[in-house]
Amino acid sequence: MHGDGSDLIGKEPRVPAPGAPADEPSFLPAEPAPKAAAATAPYRVLARKYRPRSFDDLIGQEPMVRTLSNAFESGRIPQAWMLTGVRGVGKTTTARILARALNYVVPGEIDRPTVKLPRLGLHCEAIMEGRHVDVIEMDAASHTSINDIREITEASRYKPVSARYKVYIVDEVHMLSTAAFNGLLKTLEEPPEHVKFVFATTEIRKVPVTVLSRCQRFDLRRIDADVLVTHLTRIAAAEGVTVDDEALALVARAAEGSVRDSLSLLDQAIAHGGGRVTGTDLRAMLGLADRARVIDLFEHVMRGDAAAALAELKAQYDVGADPAVVLTDLSAFVHLVTRLKLVPDAARDASLTEAERLRGADFAGRLPIPVLSRAWQLLLKGIAEVQGAARPLAAAEMVLIRLAYTADLPTPDEAMRLLRDGGDLSGRGGSGAPSGGNGGSGAGPRAALKVAAEGAGGSRPFAAAAPQAQAETARAAAGPALASLADIAELCSAKRDIRLKFAVERQMRLMRLEAGRIEFEPTPDAPPDLAGELGRKLSDWTGTRWIVTVTRGASTRTLHEERTEAAARSIDDARNDPLVAAVLARFPGASVVDVRINGEEPAAAVLAPVRERDEFDDDNASDGHDDLAFDADFNFDKL
Repeated sequence: MHGDGSDLIGKEPRVPAPGAPADEPSFLPAEPAPKAAAATAPYRVLARKYRPRSFDDLIGQEPMVRTLSNAFESGRIPQAWMLTGVRGVGKTTTARILARALNYVVPGEIDRPTVKLPRLGLHCEAIMEGRHVDVIEMDAASHTSINDIREITEASRYKPVSARYKVYIVDEVHMLSTAAFNGLLKTLEEPPEHVKFVFATTEIRKVPVTVLSRCQRFDLRRIDADVLVTHLTRIAAAEGVTVDDEALALVARAAEGSVRDSLSLLDQAIAHGGGRVTGTDLRAMLGLADRARVIDLFEHVMRGDAAAALAELKAQYDVGADPAVVLTDLSAFVHLVTRLKLVPDAARDASLTEAERLRGADFAGRLPIPVLSRAWQLLLKGIAEVQGAARPLAAAEMVLIRLAYTADLPTPDEAMRLLRDGGDLSGRGGSGAPSGGNGGSGAGPRAALKVAAEGAGGSRPFAAAAPQAQAETARAAAGPALASLADIAELCSAKRDIRLKFAVERQMRLMRLEAGRIEFEPTPDAPPDLAGELGRKLSDWTGTRWIVTVTRGASTRTLHEERTEAAARSIDDARNDPLVAAVLARFPGASVVDVRINGEEPAAAVLAPVRERDEFDDDNASDGHDDLAFDADFNFDKL
């Protein structure tokens, strides 16, 4: 293993021996460097000083190292690799280590590709410093054209100058143009035996699939927080710097799995603290809020104590915290509490502070998921508002007021249940004026939403509605009673949806109808979306969810078919009546065209063809006969 520092967890970082080159590792015991040398040696940032130089130095990438080890040992070495991952996880470093492994030579001992690199080989130093003639590194962000790729393809025909393989490392390969990718395909598919390609990218989806299919792909993972904390601890010890646990957790959290970002932050924190790094100094440097104070803010808003929440926000703002960052941290704690409620083992995360771990678990045991989800949604929208506001502090205060106001309101399912049972929709109980924004600090009756200490007094209720008003509201919300297809058709008519009324009457054979559910068989001419449209409109019109499903095998007739048969029977019965027969005999050419029974729809309206409007007017009908309509109460004695 080599490197001017160790990235391998469980191994102490190595210190260069006196007189050794700056980037060359030493296996001698660490000794204090002479003061004169320390004064004249150029400073190197931690990200460079502790950059991995072998596969053993890589942290958090064990699956990739295992695959490469097996491939090298068995001689199954591909012609190209594609390394992908977020910034700072080691893509370029891994590419250089791969180039070193491919060209590893120790004269008289090792002369073959291997992932075991116990000491510097013939080409190692030049490769790791990026100056070897046979290892060509290209930044695709600034070399995107086909001409740049043409230079690679033409040069790849020639054998390496001194190494075993000519290795091309192309960083940010997704930036290449379409023409450049096309120009690379043939060489990538059938490269000369002495050429290897290593590509690195943060945007794997932008790489054409034709290129991906010709490469062996490795996804470099984000480094877990606990691994990163241990790694930073060892580096801090090697640098002789005191860093407290809270500061390490903050650095690991801010780095988001990037080793380079974590080392850069640690470097900055060391300079800021003058050799000692504390959580307070790191929060001041990054503009972060105290984690414990963020938890206090969460408790205030969940209690509905707007005044205390605003005071806490102002206190954090006065010490330099950004309002948008405070809300972002607050949303992160909401997410943490939700995770702890669903996955209690999440408390083992090494990046969590003791306060987050203990108090977060306590909140998770008392707050229901709907309340946490509502808080998350409000914060998600509020953070965007604060980031775009001319006065961020005022915008953040309004977000906290909104959170406090909704803290003890019922969730939608609770509201429906309370409405159905005629209860208090405020979810606060008692009577009095609302105090969601006036700083009331009392605990309401819904213990799941109240996390204040047991025994806190006071309440923040809405004025309770009178029982009679609640009953009327419940009846209004229940909507019209729908006990038959005729009721549904009548509702469609009342809502002036004639097209849907036509479908209900003429294109539905009812199988089942109960509160909130309809099953029917459509006629062949029914529109395919009839069930969905009917369900949506009934839900909108009644305020109750309706499920409308299509089935087969209905033995019933449509509403129109039933009415048509009934109307035909009525007209036949009228024709067979002796008095009507006598009338028809007195008026040759007359016919029965309609039978009207008081309070019911005329039979002619049922039998008449459908028109554009929901009206049936036969005044202008002309069929060569005199139309004669009979009322049920016609006085035949006048004849």
